[in-house]
Amino acid sequence: MTSPWIEIDGRRIGDGHSPYIIAELSANHNGKLETAMRIIDEAAKAGADAVKLQTYRPDTITLDCDSEEFKIKGGLWDGRTLYELYEEAHMPWEWHKPLFEHAKKLGITIFSSPFDTTAVDLLEELGAPAYKIASFEAVDLPLIEYVARTGKPMIISTGMADAEEIQEAIDAARGAGCEQLAILHCVSGYPAPPEDYNLRTIPDMVERFGLVTGLSDHTIDNTTAITSVALGASLIEKHFTLDRNGGGPDDSFSLEPAELAALCRDAKTAWQALGQVDYGRKSSEQGNVQFRRSLYFVKDLKAGGVITEDAVRSVRPGYGLAPKWMGAVLGRRVKTDVAENSPVTERVLGSVDSST
Repeated sequence: MTSPWIEIDGRRIGDGHSPYIIAELSANHNGKLETAMRIIDEAAKAGADAVKLQTYRPDTITLDCDSEEFKIKGGLWDGRTLYELYEEAHMPWEWHKPLFEHAKKLGITIFSSPFDTTAVDLLEELGAPAYKIASFEAVDLPLIEYVARTGKPMIISTGMADAEEIQEAIDAARGAGCEQLAILHCVSGYPAPPEDYNLRTIPDMVERFGLVTGLSDHTIDNTTAITSVALGASLIEKHFTLDRNGGGPDDSFSLEPAELAALCRDAKTAWQALGQVDYGRKSSEQGNVQFRRSLYFVKDLKAGGVITEDAVRSVRPGYGLAPKWMGAVLGRRVKTDVAENSPVTERVLGSVDSST
């Protein structure tokens, strides 16, 4: 069975390819275009495959209302209304073109999460190579269908969605023509504790849904993300900032540049270490064969002499016969003179002593 894969901007993603690392810019621009530009610079330097934006206006994602159901209770944004939060966090649409151009100049892929159809239209004008559906929008099947009709690869984050809702999102994408589809295991906590991630879900998702599967990671270090690679994650998305203490709505649970560089390096190392099932001797072991134990003569013997227990031992290095042949060697005669501290080899072994 062929493993599933997708391709974004010429980069193939899936089993057999190193993990695709997405640096989520989110609201970490903190209202400054130059900060957004610098985040893209640092993502490229760190070795990320892509940087991702979020494309919405406060009035395309919520309503300007301060009634209780529109107020955030608990967590990082306690007491704020949704509109206030998104007014602060959103990226002005006029920034998108210069950011896309800047990323292209640096050679790093850039795409976005659209939150309504007008955002998709803007991103299509800019030539976005792929789309990401955020966890909170995974139940917005009309939006998923609209994105699918672009014909571009789509990544759906599954935070808060149960298996039935994930399947509904997949069916909506496939039904509207999406041929390259990936899903991300996600916990929509900001930050999320590692114990909530239940990473053993990832191989189950791969088997259950048959799609390229990855991780959208909201923990505060790289341990969970690196571990996910060993369980089959082909994509990793992490929020990225210049300064975790920058004061923005997403800064506190985002990676800083050195941490993103470590993620890019260590995720690839983890993937390389997985390799394949192989019980053979590895290239790095070849020079160490000499340090295995083998059989050596520990005293001189004349030609025709019998090999007795006090004449041979199992020692390092490994140039003699393997220790498992000790029983077969004892009682044999030697064909030629042998010297103390020389290896026991087939070349010097003669017949079995018939007198024993």
